[in-house]
Amino acid sequence: MRALVQRVSSASVTVGGDVVARIGPGLLVLLGVGDGDSAADADRLAAKTRALRIFADGEGRMNEPLGEREVLCVSQFTLYGDARRGNRPSFVGAAAPDVAEQLYERYCDQLGAARGVFGAHMDVALVNDGPMTLLLET
Repeated sequence: MRALVQRVSSASVTVGGDVVARIGPGLLVLLGVGDGDSAADADRLAAKTRALRIFADGEGRMNEPLGEREVLCVSQFTLYGDARRGNRPSFVGAAAPDVAEQLYERYCDQLGAARGVFGAHMDVALVNDGPMTLLLET
């Protein structure tokens, strides 16, 4: 599994002109599920995401975990895009949609995350909270 984790002041997902999810301060997670990923991978990555100490403490240092802040998670199979050969990316490393959706839902449930619509064309809007973006992998 791969997760692009962004600290945000706010984020939202729109599908077909309707806002389907919106959060305030917290994390926007773009989550890709790879071929061979398991429920244990989803659980481990969710725990890692929750424990990341990337929020400012009382002294302004990145020392606080997610805590009560919100999470918005968007499925993103393109995190498994491979463009090393040619100019058209290959997505053979991504899990099959039925497997990916189950693991995406499991990851979201572990975090109590708001979510986009799996497999839909989504417009994702965000306001970054500083230049804080991390790539996590299992």
